[in-house]
Amino acid sequence: MKLVVAMTGASGALATKLLLEKSQWPVTLVASKMGRVVYEQEAGPFAELEALASEIWKDADLTATIASGSVPTIGMVIMPCSANTLGKVACGIADSLVTRAAHCQLKEGRKVVLCVREAPWTLLNTQNAERVAAAGGTIMPMSPPYYFMKGRDPDTVSVKEMLGHYCDHVLSLFGQESPKTWEDIR
Repeated sequence: MKLVVAMTGASGALATKLLLEKSQWPVTLVASKMGRVVYEQEAGPFAELEALASEIWKDADLTATIASGSVPTIGMVIMPCSANTLGKVACGIADSLVTRAAHCQLKEGRKVVLCVREAPWTLLNTQNAERVAAAGGTIMPMSPPYYFMKGRDPDTVSVKEMLGHYCDHVLSLFGQESPKTWEDIR
């Protein structure tokens, strides 16, 4: 079973790389055009991210295996998820592989986690998040678990470390055990 990971044109691309590195499952990767652009601006050559995936699809390829609900997966993460992608998923618009794959996962009752990277939210973002949640998706804004800084000098905590803890939490939603939880630090 593979985990589908999609990335769209929102900031926070480093988290996607960390998610692929940490996933216990092989990853099927698809990125929107702007997802690729943002990744290269924030994290480096997109080829480095592709090297971490077991399977890669182009966003325009609606013949991909993940465009069908008949192909089993562990579920799907959209990270980072732009407000545009949130809106399309909420409205059932499946005009790209990212949104079609999300639709297929939802209709099959599989876990779909949208890691929305947008702030502040408009009323439309809130309503779209509500629609996705009502359809069975999980909205998990890209907000790192700051409690992992407990007892530490904030100047010694890196963005990469905080995003790594966030990715651990995302993967735990699919059943992967987190190396550290609130219980370990409280």
